[in-house]
Amino acid sequence: MSETGNDETKGLTYVVGYGKPPVQTRFKKGQSGNPNGRRKGSKNFSTALQESLQEKVVIKENGKAKAVSKQEVITKQLVNKAANGDLRAISMIAALGLAREQNSEAEAETPSLNEQDRKLLASVLKYYAPSTEE
Repeated sequence: MSETGNDETKGLTYVVGYGKPPVQTRFKKGQSGNPNGRRKGSKNFSTALQESLQEKVVIKENGKAKAVSKQEVITKQLVNKAANGDLRAISMIAALGLAREQNSEAEAETPSLNEQDRKLLASVLKYYAPSTEE
């Protein structure tokens, strides 16, 4: 299944195969592989995720039905697991706290954590983060 063809850029002959298409079938310079682009109205992953997290679900809390967003449900479950001593949940909350702190410092909208709190979060994250030596 090998053919020989001329390489336009180098003037060399090479074997056509995986990762080496024939010269005449390559995209021309400046030509897109998807000239029509993405369809109008289609959503990217970030938008679809945000919309899914904002959907309401009905939960029972203290014996009462309550409509809350999926994001709130996820947050409550994560915090409850951390409060029960789940090390992975604690690690995730610590990482989220540090990420939120870094974002808030960049935006300068909310007051930042003091140095002692920042050190505590960093040490908790370092201690409980899964090791990369597995």
